[in-house]
Amino acid sequence: MSFSMTGYGQSAFHFGGYKVQLEVKSVNHRYCEVMMRLPKEWTCYEDGLRKIVQGRLKRGRIDVYVMKEKDEDQALPAMLNEQAVRAYLQAAEQLETRYGMQGKPAIMDILSLPDVMVHSEGVNLLTEEQKDEWERVLQEGLEEALSGLEQMRAREGLHLASDLERRMSRLESLHTEMLTLAPTVVSDYRNKLRQRLTEMQEEGSFPFDEHKLGMEIAVFADRSNIEEELTRLLSHFGQSRELLKSDEPVGRKLDFLIQEMNREVNTIGSKANHLALVNRVVEMKAELEKIREQAANIE
Repeated sequence: MSFSMTGYGQSAFHFGGYKVQLEVKSVNHRYCEVMMRLPKEWTCYEDGLRKIVQGRLKRGRIDVYVMKEKDEDQALPAMLNEQAVRAYLQAAEQLETRYGMQGKPAIMDILSLPDVMVHSEGVNLLTEEQKDEWERVLQEGLEEALSGLEQMRAREGLHLASDLERRMSRLESLHTEMLTLAPTVVSDYRNKLRQRLTEMQEEGSFPFDEHKLGMEIAVFADRSNIEEELTRLLSHFGQSRELLKSDEPVGRKLDFLIQEMNREVNTIGSKANHLALVNRVVEMKAELEKIREQAANIE
């Protein structure tokens, strides 16, 4: 079963007086690139969350968004930030000593200053047990969002695999037609060449030489032989179908096989001095380009 690299998942939960929402989005990427966007005070949890994503997804650019807002029906307890209070009092003393400014700050003045009163969501103010609890619920929320994303990637992967298999069937059909046409290339060339030489002989241009004709046809037959390319193409088709059934990430391997198939088709095109074969080559290259575009979405 193939998986797409495009997907979306989300989760939400209430904890510690907050409603927390997580969103995970993924798009195509050659490697596994994880971008995390968390509230500033939760950056300490980033490494653990990143490892969870990397453990479940192997390819794609994955964007993780973590958002929080206060529960309307819950008031968070405010705590005195003693470090900020000391800093403000020291600044007041310096103003008095250096500049002769008079007056002591009132309690209400201090309480109204920024960062003096903080809420308990500040990670630095949490106990170790509380920090561990937040890390646990955030990781659980991420796991849930990733499950939704994986389900979407699986559904998209089924559609991609179905389309690719249909196109592979078309390639195999063109391959069968090429197998039928390949033996006729030499015979058609022989007949045309013989006819042309006969006409020229009748015109008196030069005497007909059967031996030289045979040598020319032998050289053409060797130069236009595409049996090896057709055999390798058939092998690539089989390997590609096996990859599409795999549960492992196969995008890179599939991309390599598509490059190899393109190489074989290009070689056939350069060897094929035959209109019907050239037409099949053009059609096969067009299908391979569509397959390449679709395969770029597979993990």
